[in-house]
Amino acid sequence: MTILDEIVAYKRKEVEEREATHPIKLLEQSLYYNSECVSLKKYILREDKSGIIAEFKRKSPSKGIINAYADVEKVTIGYMQAGASALSVLTDNHFFGGKNEDLITARKFNFCPILRKDFTISEYQIIEAKSIGADAILLIAAILTKEEISRFSKLAFQLGMEVLLEVHTQEELDKYIPEINLVGINNRNLKTFEVDFENSIRLANQLPKNTIKIAESGISNPQRIAELKSHGFDGFLIGENFMKTAEPEVTAKKFIKQINSKLILS
Repeated sequence: MTILDEIVAYKRKEVEEREATHPIKLLEQSLYYNSECVSLKKYILREDKSGIIAEFKRKSPSKGIINAYADVEKVTIGYMQAGASALSVLTDNHFFGGKNEDLITARKFNFCPILRKDFTISEYQIIEAKSIGADAILLIAAILTKEEISRFSKLAFQLGMEVLLEVHTQEELDKYIPEINLVGINNRNLKTFEVDFENSIRLANQLPKNTIKIAESGISNPQRIAELKSHGFDGFLIGENFMKTAEPEVTAKKFIKQINSKLILS
């Protein structure tokens, strides 16, 4: 049983419990449920932004504790002031130390797009994502069928949210559906946690030209951003590289400043 299998098994039980204590009718009464979403796609393509989706993450199964005491308000505001295009907030508690309240706090203090980073395995979670203020959800192809991806995407679109489909292998890329125009290619294999940028570039080249391509995981230097941009990547999801430092928002600011200077020089 891989860590991914373990996460999904735990998530199924967790969602079942949440449905019992927080029914959909309650979620639909949320302040955010009927509010308009901010487009992740548009912010990624904005010329005055960096293309960085800056992530708030306390821990991970592969790295353990990354930053247990980071303040959501301070870090997310700092990310946006640094020039990030969007925020990604982990809401999985058991494996990543996140919670829905983290995203609600980020939403309260930021007007930018917010991606809810979690392991979506049911329609309930999509409605829940809208109710806590998310603008986009993550669908991980490794844990879903093509039919589930289609069905979950349809519901997200009906609620006004966008979908980021995450893939890592050719088999997962085969689950891509044309209705999704944001595709995240995870440089890290979720089963072995090894990073392979060449694999990501190969997969990106197979996507339609109008697809917004997001590189995920393992990005730790501005030179890598320049290389990935040259291969058609538009966005870059970075979490650990920022979060492992004492002041993630300051690290993000320095990183984005370096990116901008390299792009100007090139």
